[in-house]
Amino acid sequence: MAIIMCLAVPGRVEKIDGDFAEVDFGGVRKKVCVTLLPGLQVGEYVIVHTGYAIEKLDPEEAKKTLALFDEMARIQAEMDN
Repeated sequence: MAIIMCLAVPGRVEKIDGDFAEVDFGGVRKKVCVTLLPGLQVGEYVIVHTGYAIEKLDPEEAKKTLALFDEMARIQAEMDN
């Protein structure tokens, strides 16, 4: 039996241009399709999977998730040293 894992990442919408938005993922900005979320506004947080914003995310939940990612990166860096 194979286990398949999908990763959806939270990011903050910085700019919207038609069907696409520039989304900030902790300092890395990517172009993301936002057609699945009509009415999306700059400053909102979204969950992105395979280049598509698939869900709006509560700002506090987004910040908690991003903080966990930062913590995991810090722990990994310590383990690598």
